[in-house]
Amino acid sequence: MRLIGMLDSPYVRRVAISLKLMGLGFELNQVSVFRGVDEFKAINPVVKAPTLVTDDGVVLMDSGLILEYAERLAGPARSLMPAGASEHTEALHVIGLALAACEKAVQIFYERNLRPPEKQHQPWLDRVQGQLLAAFGALEKEIARQAAWFGGGRLMQPDIAVAVAWRFAQHAVPEIVKAGSFPGLAAHSARAEILPAFVEALF
Repeated sequence: MRLIGMLDSPYVRRVAISLKLMGLGFELNQVSVFRGVDEFKAINPVVKAPTLVTDDGVVLMDSGLILEYAERLAGPARSLMPAGASEHTEALHVIGLALAACEKAVQIFYERNLRPPEKQHQPWLDRVQGQLLAAFGALEKEIARQAAWFGGGRLMQPDIAVAVAWRFAQHAVPEIVKAGSFPGLAAHSARAEILPAFVEALF
């Protein structure tokens, strides 16, 4: 398998870490959707990261769909999602919050770095910032309920999604998402980021 995309994307990083933790071998091709658009377009004309090229040559995109495919390959023994119905629903709830945080942080980052200052719309930025902080506020409450990882004694997909979202926010918008305001998330990230799969996917 080949994973296409830059590790500074939280979505690419989430997939890379998950594949490593599932024990699924893959080749990482760090191609930028901006600087390497032609190279990326040759693999996936949509130019969407992450893109996964399966061993059969099928091109998949969207981190959630790629991880759904990976879960099938890994099987129950190496799954990063809970098996029980209620636990699975709770995991999806946390992952949804983490992905919302990623989305809003990415929107702010792009608005600031790609759109000319005179064309930036502050009311929209204020709205997105509120959504970003609401997502992390909800995640802080979820973290407070956990004695260890979301999966108990084993790191699971909600843990990955939350840690990846937190690190990206600290990289992209640290002046908005202040570490001191979310001590539980900061501690969760610190525990996760020392694990080999996370270290190997640093950017």
